[in-house]
Amino acid sequence: MKFFQQSFLYDDPWSTVAFAFFLRYPNPYASHILSCDVISREFTPLGSLVTTRLILKKGSLPRWAPQGIIRKAETWVIEESEVDPEGKTVRCVTKNLDHVKALCVEERVTLQQAEDNKTMQLTEARFISAFGWGLTKRIESHGLARFKAHMHRSREGISLIVSLIRQSRLQPMTLGGPSSLLDSHRPFTASEVVRTEADEAAPSPSDMSDSSRHEGCDTAWSRVTSWLRFR
Repeated sequence: MKFFQQSFLYDDPWSTVAFAFFLRYPNPYASHILSCDVISREFTPLGSLVTTRLILKKGSLPRWAPQGIIRKAETWVIEESEVDPEGKTVRCVTKNLDHVKALCVEERVTLQQAEDNKTMQLTEARFISAFGWGLTKRIESHGLARFKAHMHRSREGISLIVSLIRQSRLQPMTLGGPSSLLDSHRPFTASEVVRTEADEAAPSPSDMSDSSRHEGCDTAWSRVTSWLRFR
C-alpha cells in the first residue's frame, strides 16, 4: 500500500473555489475525463449538500504491464461529496469501481476556508494492488507516480475555472447566505448559475475601461475556446 498527502492554498475565497471544484470538468487540463454525470443530489437535515457523480476516465498502461492485465484502459470512478455551507467545507471521496484487483485508488479532498479569505485544499490518496505475481509494489508505485505527476494539472484546471468565474464576473453567492443558491433546496445546474449571475452582473463602464481585468479575462477565455474548438 502506498500513501500520498499534499496541501495547497488558493488565493480565492472558499465559495469561489468550491463552486469551481464542481464545475472543473471539462477543462483543457483534464482531457482524460470522458464523461461526468450526477447520479444523485440531496440536502441533509443539517443543510449540507450531498452529491454522487459517476466519472469515466481513460488512461494508459506502462510498457512493462503484462498483456491482458485489463481489457480496456478506461475506468469508472465514483465521486461522493458533501458541501457544508455553515462550516465552509467541502469533503470529497473518489475511488475506482473497476480494475480494483490491479489497482484500487481512493482519493480524499477537503476544501476549507483559511485565513485572509483564502482556501486550503488537502489531498490524501492511497494505492492498493492485489495483482500479485511479484508486481504488487511496482503497480502501486506506478499509480502513485502518475498521481503525483497529474496533481499540478488538476490544480491548473480548477484555477482556470476560478479565473473564469472571477474574470467574467460570475462570482457565486455566499453559500448559506440570505440569497444563497442552496436556499432553494433543490438541485441546481451550472447553466442556472451562469444565467442568473450574468443577468445581475453586467459590467459597468468603469469595468469596461479596466484593461488589466480584460486582459486576464481574454486570456482565460481564449484558452478555453481554443481547446473547445479542437476537441
